[in-house]
Amino acid sequence: MSVKGIRRMLVGEEMPDKNDPKYKERYEKEVAAGCKFAKTTRIDRAAAKVQGFANAHKTLFLVVVFGFVATCFGINIYRMVQYYGHRTEATSAIERQEGRIRQVMDAAHCTLPPVKHQVGDGIHKKSNESKSDSDENNR
Repeated sequence: MSVKGIRRMLVGEEMPDKNDPKYKERYEKEVAAGCKFAKTTRIDRAAAKVQGFANAHKTLFLVVVFGFVATCFGINIYRMVQYYGHRTEATSAIERQEGRIRQVMDAAHCTLPPVKHQVGDGIHKKSNESKSDSDENNR
């Protein structure tokens, strides 16, 4: 990229006027392409129908539009409040997986074998026994 291109990107350039002879041909091509796209996808007909409805029922149209905006705003506020109130403890992937396995095993009325995790140089042994049981076993 040239220095001139970087300068244009940072500083920007003036927006061309549609009547400027330097940009007139480019402007006409872009307008023609937009019209062709609108006709192909029938956006022009949909826009005409919406405009006709808005002209015929001004108050109802405004109620529908602002009702939609207010509903979206309310849903966003609700989701933010719900997210803010939902606090979870940070758990590792291993702890989450063990919790899921415990749920499945409990549902099947099975017992879990002890799980060994290697942390650093030592191997730590975990099981689903209560803390008092594990203290008695360590004595």
